[in-house]
Parts: sequence; C-alpha cells; structure tokens
Amino acid sequence: MGQERANRGEVIITGLGGAGVLTAGTLLAEAAVERYKNVTWFPSYAISKRGGFTECSVVFSDGEIASPLLSQAEGVIVAEAAQFEDFERRVRPGGTMVVEKAGLQAKKTKKDITVVEVPAIEMAISSSGTSQGANLILLGAFLEVTGILSLELIERQIEKAFAGKEKALESNLKAIGEGRNLIRNFRG
Repeated sequence: MGQERANRGEVIITGLGGAGVLTAGTLLAEAAVERYKNVTWFPSYAISKRGGFTECSVVFSDGEIASPLLSQAEGVIVAEAAQFEDFERRVRPGGTMVVEKAGLQAKKTKKDITVVEVPAIEMAISSSGTSQGANLILLGAFLEVTGILSLELIERQIEKAFAGKEKALESNLKAIGEGRNLIRNFRG
C-alpha cells in the first residue's frame, strides 16, 4: 500500500471501551471523504454494554462499496492486545496489522501478513500521564506503515473535530505525530 495509491482501502479498528476506537475510525473515514468517492464507517459492539469490545470498519473506494461489513481487511489496528489472535485471521494476505504491544503474548502465526507492535499505551502515558491518545498513536503508526492515507488528511480532520478545544486538539495532533515518528525512527 503506497502513499494514497490504492483505489480502495479497508481497515478494521478494534479495542476495549469504544470511544477511542470509534474516534480513530471516524477520523479515518472523514479524512477518506476528502480523497475517495465512496466511504463507509460501520461500528460494531461485541457485547451491548459500556466498556466491552468494540470494532469499526472503514472502507473507502473510488468504486462502489457493496457492504460496510468486513470479515477480512487489508489493514487491522488492534488497540487491545488480548484480541490479537481473533483479529490476526481477519487480515487479508499481504495486509498489515498494527497492534498494541502492552500485554501482547500471542505470536504471529500467519506468514503472509505484516505485524507491527506499537507501545502506544506506554507512549501516551509518558507523553500525557494518561492512556488517552493511544488510539491515535496506533492510527499514526498504521498510516505511516501503510501509506493508505496521508497523515495530513487525518490532521485536518483532528483540527476540525477539536476546533475550539485547544488542549484536546494539541494532545491529539501530538499523539498522531508520535505514532508516525515511531515508525519513521524505527526505519532509520
């Protein structure tokens, strides 16, 4: 997946609680609207209660999108390491999975995917004293690894979503940048 070269993108984002997963998915979908003709965003709650597992699917395409539901996607972001095994099989061959490193015990079994472990919670706590923002660190890392959408499109959406909320705007822009920089620094 090169920098915005695909005519279609598919991303599943999953985690606990929901707000961070849905925020990352919404930002991704809204950014894709600026680049693609058709975009879907579909949230799903595993157990209909607050704090349970949540996922959202984002599909963007220049062509028609038959369904917002994805059994597999070219990109998967896993914000809760305990979900690694369940979501590894949902990454299409040749796809990429970005996963939270904290608590990750499972090892990759699929040979035909790329798995990138990101210490997003640790980075968020180190940066702000709280784990809030870990979702955007993961999203920033995912965008840098895959190039599926430009980070600038996401940054514009963050600026729109948090306009007038300077502290939130600053911390969210910082988080997305930290994810990108982690990958850039790793690549050397």
